[in-house]
Amino acid sequence: MSARAVTIAIEGADPVSGLLLAPPKARAAYVFAHGAGAGMSHGFMAAASEGLAERGIATLRYQFPYMERGSKRPDTPAVAHRAVRAATAHAASALPGLPLFAGGKSFGGRMTSQAQAKSPLPGVLGLAFIGFPLHPPKQPADERAAHLLEVSVPLLFLQGTRDEMAELQLLRALIARLGERATQHLLQDANHSFQVPARSGRTAAEVIDELIGTLSVWTDSLLPRKA
Repeated sequence: MSARAVTIAIEGADPVSGLLLAPPKARAAYVFAHGAGAGMSHGFMAAASEGLAERGIATLRYQFPYMERGSKRPDTPAVAHRAVRAATAHAASALPGLPLFAGGKSFGGRMTSQAQAKSPLPGVLGLAFIGFPLHPPKQPADERAAHLLEVSVPLLFLQGTRDEMAELQLLRALIARLGERATQHLLQDANHSFQVPARSGRTAAEVIDELIGTLSVWTDSLLPRKA
């Protein structure tokens, strides 16, 4: 199974590239945004998309405009939010009838949730964060998460226990404030990039398998029940 290259039009910005991976008889789709430092073709993004496809979940990976230009400086939130909305609309059009979920790795997940907080993304049933960047490294704080209180759809936080951008005490307090709509899954010994030390006895592939397995089960729990 291979991803299909697509072009995504963005209001007020140049179009960006996307990769659509839709397995036969997919039951849901995940609009999957990349992190700040690596684009949609990064090995982690590809492995996660392929693993989700094996579990019957389609993905649309896409570039933010700055990454498409080859710049290292992330877009302003306003531009990033427009990209999120454009990618979500493209997924809905390309995969008609499939329940939609959205989110992404680090920066991509945060931009998705900010967009959702400002105005709900049409058709999106829940947001899944793969390493939510709660604060900069070694600067514990939770201001970056304030907008999540304005999000009403279910939220999944997939976080490594060694994540230097999400101090666990702060993350747990956030989950408590968000209440029943928030679900947390901690990946033991994983850092913000979901890498684990050799002493953990686990491989990177095993960590990704745990991550996408959890995302798949959570997604299934939110799918509309058939009559």
